[in-house]
Amino acid sequence: MSREQKKNYITEMESQFQNNEAVLVTHYQGLTMSQLDELRSQMREHGIKFKITKNRITKLAIEKTKCKDLSSLFSGATAVAFSDDAIISARILSKFAKTNVNLKLLGGIMGVDVLDQAGVQNVANLPTLDEARANIVGILAASASKFVSILLARSEKMSSLSPENSENNPKEV
Repeated sequence: MSREQKKNYITEMESQFQNNEAVLVTHYQGLTMSQLDELRSQMREHGIKFKITKNRITKLAIEKTKCKDLSSLFSGATAVAFSDDAIISARILSKFAKTNVNLKLLGGIMGVDVLDQAGVQNVANLPTLDEARANIVGILAASASKFVSILLARSEKMSSLSPENSENNPKEV
């Protein structure tokens, strides 16, 4: 890599580390090219960039960004997932790692929070924003329907106690 290419690489990586909400670091040693291509295509569908890194140069790029705490993770065959949605990228990587033991999640950054391997797994188990909204709507709809059924039941009881019904048709209590 020439000096100019290194400068461009550092500039590009600084931009990626600084401008993405979620940065997840993985080791991919042992994965075949077809497996890497499959992972990249899954991530690309959700707008996530998965990039194989050059560790020494990446450590230089990371020094001036919010991700400088991840510097120790860059050794060996390292790749980084850049996205704006940490939950989706963590889910895809976690699911892929379950079926391909050679992919190992090392850690990452979500916003300003540094995540270890367990933290990435916890993020992968969180509901996405759309799933959380659907749950809230379901809870509100269920509560509203229960409230309406309580009101209707109460009004039915009240109608059976109305004067017209009580004089013509005495009911046992």
